[in-house]
Amino acid sequence: MSLDSLALLPAAFLAGLINSVAGGGTLVSFPALVWIGRDPIVANVTSTLGLWPASLGAMAGFRRELTESRRWLRVLLPPSFAGGAVGAVLLLHTPSHTFAAIVPYLILFATALFAAGERIGRHFPAPPDAEGLRAGSWWATVGFQFFVAVYGGYFGAGIGILMLAALSLLGLKDLHQMNGIKNTLAVLINGIAAIYFSLSGRVVWSDAFVIALAASAGGYGGAGLARTLGQVFVRRAVVGIGIAMALSLMWR
Repeated sequence: MSLDSLALLPAAFLAGLINSVAGGGTLVSFPALVWIGRDPIVANVTSTLGLWPASLGAMAGFRRELTESRRWLRVLLPPSFAGGAVGAVLLLHTPSHTFAAIVPYLILFATALFAAGERIGRHFPAPPDAEGLRAGSWWATVGFQFFVAVYGGYFGAGIGILMLAALSLLGLKDLHQMNGIKNTLAVLINGIAAIYFSLSGRVVWSDAFVIALAASAGGYGGAGLARTLGQVFVRRAVVGIGIAMALSLMWR
């Protein structure tokens, strides 16, 4: 195993664990790839492809929480698919510096929403399920998820924070259920982007393989860790990760 692969192993494992618990693993795997000398666009494409199998592990880790989430998934899966495809195309056809400049503020806003989501939610009646949403709320939810998915296909760091914020404001209270929904949507968003990137010829496959193995192990283990630590700790960790991601992007 090369020195580059050895350097990627711990970063990829941590990225998979973070993605399982809160999202944001890209901010570990992407800088690690840049650090070993990969072009930033190549690093982004390779990171997305490598982390996708870990999303499957994270989704499987929260499979118990998905049994009561099928109606929400029926609402959110179509805009996730469409947005992921649009974002992937945009990444390889537009420069990223302008979008990267606003990402820290977008993540900070989403983190603040998530931190205050439970408190704000007390002032709004929570819908019993996705079918209980009013037409205006339904379209707002679909529209928000589409733009989150566009960002996810484009760069991806922080889509977990954004989706958890949206689910919190929609009235969901169980963080483990929210993580299950978030991980399932991430599988679709990153999956459609990974397919497009794999056809682009800009993936470093050896790096992607190392990331896939290590991040899958971290992703599956992260679900059990979340249950062990409890929802209060995980909620605080999500907020901390969101702030750290925003600051790291400001200084990147």
